[in-house]
Amino acid sequence: MNHLWELIHTERAALADDLAGLDEEQWQLQTLSTAWTVEQAVAHLTAGASTGFWAWIRSIVGAGFNADLHNQRRLEERLGPTPAGTLEQFRATIDSTVSPTGTLQAWLGEVVIHGEDIRVPLGLHRNYPDEVLVTLLDFFESSNFTVPSKARARGLTLVARDVHHWVGAGPEVEGTALDLIMAMAGRPVPAERFRGPGALDFDARGHEPSQRR
Repeated sequence: MNHLWELIHTERAALADDLAGLDEEQWQLQTLSTAWTVEQAVAHLTAGASTGFWAWIRSIVGAGFNADLHNQRRLEERLGPTPAGTLEQFRATIDSTVSPTGTLQAWLGEVVIHGEDIRVPLGLHRNYPDEVLVTLLDFFESSNFTVPSKARARGLTLVARDVHHWVGAGPEVEGTALDLIMAMAGRPVPAERFRGPGALDFDARGHEPSQRR
């Protein structure tokens, strides 16, 4: 568990460093999550790193179990008076070990997925450690914890040759580990990045209607 926290903290720090030089226009770009701007997505990550179990329970009950309303309220609390202030609040949570649940793979996924939501429209690139990618391939293929990632991967073998790892059983889908993870999370990944007899089926599942958050 402590090692997973180390991975989470490293990814938060890397994202904060990537955001340090953004201008006002970049902070207001729409992210891959479709629901939020770059600044809002960063505030969402800050909220997640600041909300323990009982605070989450109070918030979700107060939102009438509407996850979108809960997320919006909590991220608005973490927006600074300026984007620089929002980033400063995020930096303050880099080493936080607060989370709504103890499923730490999900919170590692949270910072990686939202990190990519932010980086892709900004034209930024992160070389994730293989351990991070393998951990998330295993987790998303086996769990529908926050997104229906297990359902999107069901009946397929996902092969990430860049990290020499595969998950699942069935027709093969080959792609980079990050592309496979992002597609399981419901993010748009160009179909031509996947190969194999299961690629068309996997791509279709990735385009099933769902709100990306």
